[in-house]
Amino acid sequence: MIRAVVVDDEVNAREELAALLRETGAVEVVATCADAVAAIPAIRRERPDVLFLDVQMPAVSGFELLSLLDPDELPPVVFVTAHDAFAVKAFEANAVDYLLKPVEAERLARTVERLKLGQARPPPAALAPAIRRIPCQGTRSIRLVDLDEIESVRSSEAGVYVVTAGGEHFTDLTLRVLEERAGFLRVHKQHLVNVERVVEILFGDEDGSTVRTRSGLSVPVSRRYLPLLKQRLGL
Repeated sequence: MIRAVVVDDEVNAREELAALLRETGAVEVVATCADAVAAIPAIRRERPDVLFLDVQMPAVSGFELLSLLDPDELPPVVFVTAHDAFAVKAFEANAVDYLLKPVEAERLARTVERLKLGQARPPPAALAPAIRRIPCQGTRSIRLVDLDEIESVRSSEAGVYVVTAGGEHFTDLTLRVLEERAGFLRVHKQHLVNVERVVEILFGDEDGSTVRTRSGLSVPVSRRYLPLLKQRLGL
């Protein structure tokens, strides 16, 4: 049985596709998501065999979602959209297939057969677009934080938080993704820093040093990463 996650902001399209997939008898829909941000923890949790992904969605598009996922979490992708203008870009992203809405059962069956052959591969990480904004979870909202607002990123048992001059914001993105695709520099096992916001390095003892950002935030720097920080700062 092929395990699938369906992501589409249109509820009717989402439910119809999920129903068509179940009717094939070969696909188990393990999660449906109304937006790309909600899809991140669902994909991490379910580890699906395939992702059926709408292209045009509010806040974060389907293509942008690819950049927000850890490469180890990214499943093969089938893009689903009402417009054929994205076909070339979809196949450049190594998509398994490209379905036009409304999805027809016969056309979907050919996609499922392709998946059953086991030839699908996840999109190469190198083709994922660079991150421009980081989606952060609010109580009943999604806040998109521009990279230049962020001073540091920290990880704890409670999760990953981006830190700005105005406060901290929870995100489902991993430190690895933010380091590799947002350009933040790792300075500690649990901390990244935006080097453009660093104003001072305070050298410490054997336990490491500290950087101070423009807003006065202190971020620990371990001995392992201090040479990399100095190199990035041209010191």
